[in-house]
Amino acid sequence: MRKISCIMCRKPLNNGIMIKGIKICKNCEEKIIKEDGMTDFYSYYVNCIKKYIIYQMIKGEGTRCQNYHL
Repeated sequence: MRKISCIMCRKPLNNGIMIKGIKICKNCEEKIIKEDGMTDFYSYYVNCIKKYIIYQMIKGEGTRCQNYHL
């Protein structure tokens, strides 16, 4: 069985949030909330979330749409 891990820190997920099927642990969630929006760390967190959401969207489209080509 595959262990579920946080997309940010890759640690095993015990608690946290889910956004469009991606999991973020409680520690990373708190870091995102407390982080100033103009820092590199905040940009990293946002880009990490975007990357996984876009990957899931493309992955889903590839299985449902026959005309979709990578």
